[in-house]
Amino acid sequence: MLAPTVRVVKWCHSTYKKDTLTSKYSSNPGYPAGVTSPSPENDPIEAAVVNWVQHGWEDAATPMSMVTSVMRVQQLLAADIDRVLKPFDVSFARYEFLRLLAFSRRGTLPMGVAGERLQVHPASVTNAADRLERDGLVSRSRDDVDRRKVIVAITDEGRKRVDAATSELNAYFQSIPMSQAQQGELFAGLRVLRAAHGDLGTGCTDEGSRA
Repeated sequence: MLAPTVRVVKWCHSTYKKDTLTSKYSSNPGYPAGVTSPSPENDPIEAAVVNWVQHGWEDAATPMSMVTSVMRVQQLLAADIDRVLKPFDVSFARYEFLRLLAFSRRGTLPMGVAGERLQVHPASVTNAADRLERDGLVSRSRDDVDRRKVIVAITDEGRKRVDAATSELNAYFQSIPMSQAQQGELFAGLRVLRAAHGDLGTGCTDEGSRA
């Protein structure tokens, strides 16, 4: 097992400067709520908001800033997660696979169920399982009743690896510079978007789950 190494994530807290745009746009209904000090020299997304407002696209300025911010933050968080998991030689996709198996009652799941839970294409599940099996972290076998089904099981080494990685990830999660309330509000807001895109509804009562 690869030994976990504690890493400190250094967060950058921007200091926003007031400028002449503040009084012009802070009261504009098209400017994002809660943002009262535009500083395009510090934040490209705020600069984009100012441009949207200046061009008369006030109604689209707030949703544009939200979408762009989510896409940018996804890149930043993905890079952080990659750094945290690198010592364990697993990608986040493979980590999620291992964690899903470890959460199940018997440490096993049908490949099809795993794909549904992970919300990925079957081919991606197969590729992840191939790599995990080569690394000795999972094993695969045919279902005793339905030979068409492939069952994937986490190995002892897989449990050790995912537990160690989870400890590091939890330390990272707890270092995120947002309050629990802020994180809860963000999760709830993003869940609305997920629901609108049909991303919800996969149950957790299939074979091999905790339920």
